[in-house]
Amino acid sequence: MKNKQIKIAGIVKNSIVDGPGIRYTIFGQGCSLKCEDCHNPQTHNPSGGELMYITKIAEEIKKDPLLDGVTFTGGEPFAQIEEFAELAKLIKTNSELNIICYTGYSFNELYSNPKTHILLKIIDVLIDGRFEKNHKDYKLRFKGSKNQRFLDSKESIKCGKPIEITL
Repeated sequence: MKNKQIKIAGIVKNSIVDGPGIRYTIFGQGCSLKCEDCHNPQTHNPSGGELMYITKIAEEIKKDPLLDGVTFTGGEPFAQIEEFAELAKLIKTNSELNIICYTGYSFNELYSNPKTHILLKIIDVLIDGRFEKNHKDYKLRFKGSKNQRFLDSKESIKCGKPIEITL
């Protein structure tokens, strides 16, 4: 796994809109959900973006002492589950940084696929649910539509049901 790469649509090194505090936000490339009015439609095509070495991204994150956490978004991070899981492991090694992961899937959809558990067990917060245009609300903090939830990922995977939290 030393030279494994991940397909990235972009990176924002000091975001304050993708979770609490100062965050390093990674936009994965590729999403088959294609929610109507998606905020990041340029991330849908899996052929777009650029390949980056996972170890290089993790090293860059660890060099920034101002970060409060890391956010995985997209596209769809679960479209590259092994790559994001590897990145999450590297981030968590010798680090107190929390990891938030946005997904268009519901927790139940993810939980029913054992392959997703590898990432769900590492990340701290899962923001689940498709973006729904008719539930869009600009007043919402860290999510685009009212149907989306903040979940304690580790507790949810342990209990086998979504455990909601407040951010």
